[in-house]
Amino acid sequence: MLEINKIHCGDCLELMPSIDDKTIDLTVTSPPYDNLRDYNGYIFDFEGIATELYRVTKDGGVVVWVIGDATIKGSETGTSFKQALYFKDIGFNLHDTMIYEKINPMPLKSTRYQQCFEYMFILTKNKPKIFNPIMVGCIHKGKVAFGSAIQKDGSRKKRNTISGNTKKISKNIFSYSVGRNDGIKHSARFPEQLAKDHILSWSNEGDIVLDPMMGSGTTGKMCKELGRDFIGIEINEEYYKIAEKRISQITERLL
Repeated sequence: MLEINKIHCGDCLELMPSIDDKTIDLTVTSPPYDNLRDYNGYIFDFEGIATELYRVTKDGGVVVWVIGDATIKGSETGTSFKQALYFKDIGFNLHDTMIYEKINPMPLKSTRYQQCFEYMFILTKNKPKIFNPIMVGCIHKGKVAFGSAIQKDGSRKKRNTISGNTKKISKNIFSYSVGRNDGIKHSARFPEQLAKDHILSWSNEGDIVLDPMMGSGTTGKMCKELGRDFIGIEINEEYYKIAEKRISQITERLL
């Protein structure tokens, strides 16, 4: 078994076989996209990684797969949908298709509307065993809802109800600001809050969270803050060093 609470520098397809079957509670990761498939000289084998993820995920476990599509020769590639369907083919359930909305996307001149989102596919082995939903305020609390209801005899009766709910489950579109100027040299980081929201939603304290393409270490950093164990893998040595530094800083702060 790969050492827990450690980032391992290497190819995830070479290292993931060292993870025991059905030991991972949650995976939160984002692969290289389309024209970035050649990741600084490293090749991204999607099907091999997907198969390994299915093997290591516990029954009831979850994979959060954050993915977007490139536009090549005027057409979106559709790679995200192809990957979601492949995950289904190998046994995962496509539990939810969520949207990661970028509040402040980079403005581009184009013949299309401004691209401002990516997909977050929530993949599960059977029914997810854990769901700690993010709750938001209910804007209709205390308001009177006017309507009517059909009675058993077929007649319609008017009724007015007052909503007493103060909270409700969040919608499946999560919105975040992107592009922090904090000196971390990684071009495709997802927001820390994105990782935090999914770690809170699909795991409990003490669970093991995997990120096989850890990049600058965001998933590992948030696991440390939230009391989860993690296994990180990163093939690029430069990013590996960045991730190690970020996580060591949060570890020192929590001591």
